[in-house]
Amino acid sequence: MVSGFNKYFQIAPCFRDEDPRADRAPGEFYQLDFEMAFSTQEDVFHVIEDVVPYVFKKFTNWQVTEGPFVRIPYREAMEKYGIDKPDLRNPLIIQDVTKLFEDTEFKAFQDKTIKVIIVPDGALQGRKFFDKMEEFAKTECGAKGLAWTKLTKEGTLEGGIAKFITPDLVEKLKTDYGLKENASLFFIADRLDIAQKIAGLVRIELGKRLDLIEKNIYKFCFIVDFPMYELTEEGKVDFNHNPFSMPQGGLEALENKNPLDILAYQFDLVCNGYEMASGAVRNHNPEIMVKAFEIAGYTEEDVKNRFGALYNAFQYGTPPHAGAAPGIDRMIMLIEDSQNIREVIAFPKNKRARDLLMRAPSKVSEQQLRDAHIFLETEEKNGYEEI
Repeated sequence: MVSGFNKYFQIAPCFRDEDPRADRAPGEFYQLDFEMAFSTQEDVFHVIEDVVPYVFKKFTNWQVTEGPFVRIPYREAMEKYGIDKPDLRNPLIIQDVTKLFEDTEFKAFQDKTIKVIIVPDGALQGRKFFDKMEEFAKTECGAKGLAWTKLTKEGTLEGGIAKFITPDLVEKLKTDYGLKENASLFFIADRLDIAQKIAGLVRIELGKRLDLIEKNIYKFCFIVDFPMYELTEEGKVDFNHNPFSMPQGGLEALENKNPLDILAYQFDLVCNGYEMASGAVRNHNPEIMVKAFEIAGYTEEDVKNRFGALYNAFQYGTPPHAGAAPGIDRMIMLIEDSQNIREVIAFPKNKRARDLLMRAPSKVSEQQLRDAHIFLETEEKNGYEEI
C-alpha cells in the first residue's frame, strides 16, 4: 500500500509460534491474504461474501449461507456463546441469570457470575446424562461443578438444585428466559471470564451429545468490534487482538477514552465453530500507531526499534487500507468435513512440530551455520561461540 499498489492478493506461507491443536498445524499455515487501498471494513466484507460462498458451493454439496453474513459483536458472542468463534448450527444460547439469583441461599451461586443454558426437551434425559455432563465440566473445562435441574411436563422442578429455586424464580425463568416444560437447565457460576469460557465449552458438548448440530450446512458469521485492549493477569493493559489495527474513534478515542472501552476495526470470519479468516482496517497513521502502543506500555523509541519498517514507511504517507487473510488449510478442512487439519496438509507435522516422513527438522552442519553467520550459545563455554 505504501509503494502505491491499489490492491493485491497473495497465497503466502506463514509461520507462527502457536501451540498445535486439531484445527491448527504447528508452526505454519497457508493464507490467501488480500489488501485494498482506500477501503473500509464494509469493502472487505463484500469481497469475502462474494468469494467464500462461491468456493464452498463449488466444492461441496452442502447448503452454504449467502452474504450478507450475520455480524456479531465480540462481547455479544462471549455472552451468548462463551466463545468468539461460535458454531451457529448449535441452537443453544447462554443466558446471564446473575441478578435473578442475587438473593439465593445456594452458596455455590453467591457472589458469582451465573450463566444458564436451557435445553429444550433436556428433561427427557436420564440421571446418567446429567452426571456425565458434570464430569465433563470438571475434567475437561476445569469447572468446580455443573449445577442442573429440569422442569417436568407438570411444570415442577426436579433433580439437581431444584430445592434452591423458588416458584417465583421458576416463573421468571419461564417469562424472561424462555423456560418451557421438559427443558433442562445447566448452571455455571464463577468469575465472569471463567463462567463464560466454561459455559461455552458446555454448550458445545451439549450440542454434540444431544445431536443438536444442524447437518450438511455451512453457517458463516463475522465477529466484529473486538476490544482494542484487555487486562493481563498482572493487571497491565495490553493489546487484545491485533496491535496494528485502527482503533474506532482514531486518535481522539486513544486520548480520551478508557482503554478497555476502545473498540477496534478488527473482525474474524467464522464458519461452523472455526475461525476461517482474520482481518482489519489497518492503522496507517504513525501518530495513532505510537499512541496505541504507548497505552500498552511502549515508548516511541520502542516502536521505532521493534517495528521500524512500518514506522519508517508511514512517515511517507500511507493510504487508508484494509484487508483479511482466510486460512487455506482450514478452508480445505471444512470443505472436506475433516476433524483434524493434518488430514488435509501435505507432509503434516506432529505435535512436536516434526515432519516424520522428511525427518525434519534435522541437525545442521557447522559449515551451514558459518554460511548463515549464526552464533550458537554453548553450555560448555557459558557464552557465545562464533561459527
